[in-house]
Amino acid sequence: MLIGFAAPAIASESNFNMTKGVTEISGKVYDLHMLIFYICCAIAVVVFGVMFYSILRHRKSKGAVAANFHESTKVEIIWTVIPVLILVAMAIPATKTLIAMEDTSQSDLTVKITGSQWKWHYSYFDQDVEFFSLLATKQNQIDGIEMKGANYLLEVDQPLVLPADRKVRFLMTSDDVIHSWWVPAFAVKKDTIPGFINEAWTRVDEPGIYRGQCAELCGRAHGFMPIVVQVLEPSEFDTWLEDKKQQIAEQKLQAQSALTQSLSLDELMTQGEKVYLERCSVCHQPTGLGVPGAFPALKGSAVATGNIDTHLDVVLNGRAGTAMQAFTNQLTEQEVAAVVTYQRNAWGNDTGDTVQAADVNAYKQGASKEGE
Repeated sequence: MLIGFAAPAIASESNFNMTKGVTEISGKVYDLHMLIFYICCAIAVVVFGVMFYSILRHRKSKGAVAANFHESTKVEIIWTVIPVLILVAMAIPATKTLIAMEDTSQSDLTVKITGSQWKWHYSYFDQDVEFFSLLATKQNQIDGIEMKGANYLLEVDQPLVLPADRKVRFLMTSDDVIHSWWVPAFAVKKDTIPGFINEAWTRVDEPGIYRGQCAELCGRAHGFMPIVVQVLEPSEFDTWLEDKKQQIAEQKLQAQSALTQSLSLDELMTQGEKVYLERCSVCHQPTGLGVPGAFPALKGSAVATGNIDTHLDVVLNGRAGTAMQAFTNQLTEQEVAAVVTYQRNAWGNDTGDTVQAADVNAYKQGASKEGE
């Protein structure tokens, strides 16, 4: 049996149909989809029914003779008025649903979502909580060395956490190119555009974990930009939010304490490799060979083996006109020091250079004074 002619309950359970989702809006979108689908099916039945009846009833073998006329004002009016009435009938529920989807007023929480190649940055307004969400799938799974997990390419290190049964407003933008934040279960799909802010909202009824992806072809690693949203009960969310604030405060203290520490080359290389694989390997590859014509190699490169200040400048401030991002607000001074040390000593570069968090901080302070 075709889905279009199945009972609505059966259609909603089919793997070939839209899902209802877990929000009121997603339910409205589903109902609108089914309404329009059934209207289209009814139109098809009527049109093809009349057509096949006419072909069989008035075929030549039965002696039918075609009528000889050119215009009929009555027919012209009928086939104009009926489609207009159908379109109006379809437009009314569609307009109501679209208006509801765009109504971000009276929200309980506002989250800014910033897309960048290839990660998401979440910032909770008036809460002093923000973090980056990166792909957590192991490189060995991507390379086919290990078996792929159940959530292959749909898992992150830090999910977006939201409260259930509260209206959450999203403000969406981008640092570089156009991305698209899409979570099917919420019926939320909105482009993030550089220099522009889009709005969307959701109110999730059921706690749980929901997954999505960037739905805009945003570059080579477009398929490595998943979205994971963890929805908690309101009381659990409030607890998580306080714990997250405490965690961020502790990270700031640790970053400050790192300025007085001096790590060995081995310690820096261990930490630097971890940061590199998480943040840099998508473009420059785990081997440091890059992608010819797209992303430069770091193995034997002038940047990774030349002046350290130049190397720090590229990592901290990026390169205008390229996909190289500025990591000054994404990594701590210790992480920058470790990844720069790693790049200068991995893949046979072997410069022997070590960079400490204090060196990174001193460079940032010097660059800041030059800019004044």
